[in-house]
Amino acid sequence: MKRSLTLLILLLGLQMGFSQEKPSSFTLEEAINYALEHNYSAINADRDIEDAQKQKWQTIAGGLPQIDGAISYQNQLKQPVSLIPGEFAGGAPGTFIPVVFGQKQTATATATLRQQIFDGSYIVGVQATKTFIDYSANSKEKTALDVRKSVVEAYGNVLLARESTSILEKNKAALEKNLYETQKIFENGLTEEESVEQLQITLSSIDNQLKNAVRLKTITLQMLNLVMGLELEHKTILTEDLDVLTQKQIDLNLLQTELNLEKNVDYKMALNLNEQRELELKLEKSKALPTLNAFVNFGYTGYSEKFDFLQRETEWFNSSILGFDLNIPIFSSLRRSASTSRARIALDKAKTQKTEAEESLRLQWENAKSEYTLAIEEYQTNQNNLGLAERIEKKNQVKYFEGLATSFELRQAQTQLYAVQQEYLQSMVDVINKKTALELILNN
Repeated sequence: MKRSLTLLILLLGLQMGFSQEKPSSFTLEEAINYALEHNYSAINADRDIEDAQKQKWQTIAGGLPQIDGAISYQNQLKQPVSLIPGEFAGGAPGTFIPVVFGQKQTATATATLRQQIFDGSYIVGVQATKTFIDYSANSKEKTALDVRKSVVEAYGNVLLARESTSILEKNKAALEKNLYETQKIFENGLTEEESVEQLQITLSSIDNQLKNAVRLKTITLQMLNLVMGLELEHKTILTEDLDVLTQKQIDLNLLQTELNLEKNVDYKMALNLNEQRELELKLEKSKALPTLNAFVNFGYTGYSEKFDFLQRETEWFNSSILGFDLNIPIFSSLRRSASTSRARIALDKAKTQKTEAEESLRLQWENAKSEYTLAIEEYQTNQNNLGLAERIEKKNQVKYFEGLATSFELRQAQTQLYAVQQEYLQSMVDVINKKTALELILNN
């Protein structure tokens, strides 16, 4: 029995170990959805919403009944002495007799109920809680959009590094073959040593680029893991193909969409700022209004020469007080007036910032459409250029080995091909990123 239990524990441990190492596969949308739930900023944005709800109740509770209890105990180690006229006790006039009033120890237990009846600042504070919750919700929405953008960029960079590595490996293999053949031709005395050296230079450059691309594959994947809320070394597999993903991101109908400012999160946050400034102005005005509070106090007091307050026969004397506090602001040497004026100025500034945000967003929209259009055009152009560059490079290879082109001309064709390859890959990533930027403004 013990042996079976030990074996079971070992199997469970191995299973847990394997499950921790199990890789995760993600499409782009799956990666975005995962990040929206597990990204560190997204998690804190959810906490901000919860905090705003708690703050709302904290503000509301300030105007509801408050009950406080208090217990005090005093032991007069040396009781104060009072002097009374001597004639009160049959003594001679003009003399005084020292006496001690009360008992040495005192215990008091009280409970006080307080209720706010009217306070203008409380009313404004309750109104402000709604604005604060709206602001927190918009802030969470903006965080979600930022997370989406970060995931798209990181995902695209991983695909870019992966495709770059694949292309560079093919280029390196082709160059090594060319170098081998040229080396043999040179050894037979049919070409100059410069041809070998030219290919060696090109191969060294491609080899360095390949090493860097391999390093970037690791770094970009770690960046994606970080954005998604995974451990840096987590085994993440991307199931999208860069070319296919780019094709899916080409949507010319998106360019015809009308900009709705009411949906844009930055505009909504500008509206939040205006509401906040209006409430701050109301708050300053409310400070000129009187405040009224009521309270009821009820308590017991016990007296004794020794500490016997916990005994049943101890006599306690009760007391109760009902009262109101009315505070009327009369004169503040224009301090309240200055505060109100400052709040009005802040509101005017917020209105100006709102107008600026409207115009800025329209400009961003036009610029985003232009950049998205350019990205699509660059992608299509680079796609055509890649085919041309590949044909030019192949022709120069044939000419070179037939003795009709120099090694310098071959190297130029190869360098041109490699540059076009990288431009083509980058143009695909640009299409993906520019579409995301456009969607962020639309808040799609």
